[in-house]
Amino acid sequence: MSSIWFNKATTIRDLQTMSAGTMGEHIGIEFSEIGDNYIKATMPVDHRTCQPYGLLHGGASVALAETLGSVASALVIDMSVFICVGLEINANHIRSARQGRVTGIAMPLHLGASTHVWDIKIYDEKEKLLCVSRITVAILKGRDMPVK
Repeated sequence: MSSIWFNKATTIRDLQTMSAGTMGEHIGIEFSEIGDNYIKATMPVDHRTCQPYGLLHGGASVALAETLGSVASALVIDMSVFICVGLEINANHIRSARQGRVTGIAMPLHLGASTHVWDIKIYDEKEKLLCVSRITVAILKGRDMPVK
């Protein structure tokens, strides 16, 4: 399979640099793998990502999913010409976690000229499925919005 990424030389370090100073960095999201048609990231289950009952907050799972889908779309497009923004996201929370790290994997369902649709699955450390999410990302002409 050939790679779907615009810049085939993109590294994990590039993704971490792109995320510096963002909410993803604040809640501890770390990119861990780039495949030919997927990216992976992890997130801690800790005081930043849990709700009062000590469970992983559903919003934190959605933040991980949106980060993965948005960054994946950014990797598909020519960022000197286009920008990508989340248009719609949904999530089904199947189970939760109380500790450790969770891992999200984003894979494309549709890569069109004006929209991308990504499937994101989030797993715990035992590889049990916690959350299934789908995000639609709009691809827009750049408007003097520099990417970090």
